[in-house]
Amino acid sequence: MRRSVEAIEACPISPVVDLVFSRWSTPILWVLKEHGRQRFVEIQRRLSAITPKVLTQRLRQLERDGLITRTYHAEIPPRVEYEISDLGRTLSPVFATLTQWSDVHLASVEAARHAYDQADRPTP
Repeated sequence: MRRSVEAIEACPISPVVDLVFSRWSTPILWVLKEHGRQRFVEIQRRLSAITPKVLTQRLRQLERDGLITRTYHAEIPPRVEYEISDLGRTLSPVFATLTQWSDVHLASVEAARHAYDQADRPTP
């Protein structure tokens, strides 16, 4: 527990970064924000690189965190739908800001990476 407190004191947004920006959370939230209610297979189609196991894990975690809702329809065959929650929608301004930053600065990041990779560096 002490380590967690130290991390929060060092960077107060660390818990949010861990919560929202883990490997697949942001793409899942983005899909649900942009496309509305989706079934599992629809999310998987839109995020083709994610495995079913990881998608299941991330959906469960996002539901647990209150960022998405899961609706089970007792039909034959059963149908489950996922939707971004009201709490998850509060992240829209964060996503919009990151999109704007990306539009303006991502090319500079790529140029910096290229320059770094091309630089002659002594080996340690």
